[in-house]
Amino acid sequence: MRSLDHLQIFEMARPRLLGLAYRILGSRADAEDAVQDTFLKWQNADVASIDNPSAWLTTICTRHCLDLLRAAHRSRVNYVGSWLPEPIHLAVDNEAEKNAELSSSLTTAFLLILERLTPKERAAYLLHEIFEMPYPQIASTLDLEEAACRQLVSRAKQHIDQARVRHVAPAQRQEELLSAFQVAITKGETAQLAALLSDDIRFTSDGGGKVTALLEVLHGKADVMAFIRRLHSFWTNFEWRDVNINGARGVLILENGAVNAAISFAYDEADRLSDIYVVRNPDKLAMLDVVAIQ
Repeated sequence: MRSLDHLQIFEMARPRLLGLAYRILGSRADAEDAVQDTFLKWQNADVASIDNPSAWLTTICTRHCLDLLRAAHRSRVNYVGSWLPEPIHLAVDNEAEKNAELSSSLTTAFLLILERLTPKERAAYLLHEIFEMPYPQIASTLDLEEAACRQLVSRAKQHIDQARVRHVAPAQRQEELLSAFQVAITKGETAQLAALLSDDIRFTSDGGGKVTALLEVLHGKADVMAFIRRLHSFWTNFEWRDVNINGARGVLILENGAVNAAISFAYDEADRLSDIYVVRNPDKLAMLDVVAIQ
């Protein structure tokens, strides 16, 4: 029988592994699969010979995530409409991830920028910049030279810094936006919301071909506001529940107690709304039904 210490070591590492896997994969379900696979390998490992359990577990989990990511990219070629990450409405259920730095790396906008990176760029950046792993350990994890890992992180930082997706608006601004958004949908009064939008606002919805959703991204204030006015007749009588989605304030739209849509937002550096993300793909909403709303 495995000792309690053996299991405790893994359970202490689990939240970190889940947070890493979710950021790499953009899917809570796939992240949990990766962590479970890591646990199975940990059970069968010669633990006495492992000098640094945390590094060992991170390496195994990262490598499995990269395998899953390559398979996911192949399947997304045939994805219907826009693809958005699977929403989570807690920061991977981890108290340590409630600080602003980690929360900013959970936002939908940040995860979408990660999608533009190569798998190894994504992994190297997350391991170094978010989880503070030293380059020699990253090199061992990715089976690369240390210099190559530095180049991966440098290229990834250029993409991410140019996109400016690490900005998180103050909590008061987020609450103001949520209130204006709900008023616009439920009452058809859009003036307050329009004043909070950037001129190049984008509206992205993900139905995965399984439910009604926009197939293309809407660009510009005029088109986005016109579409929001149309939503007034669709979501007016549904239940609204304000929650934390991907490290920031968002909303769940419930129909007969089930999640119909999960909505999150992104802001520019002037704290204007730059993106509205609506996930309606039922496969991506399934886990929201079983997570306690807080």
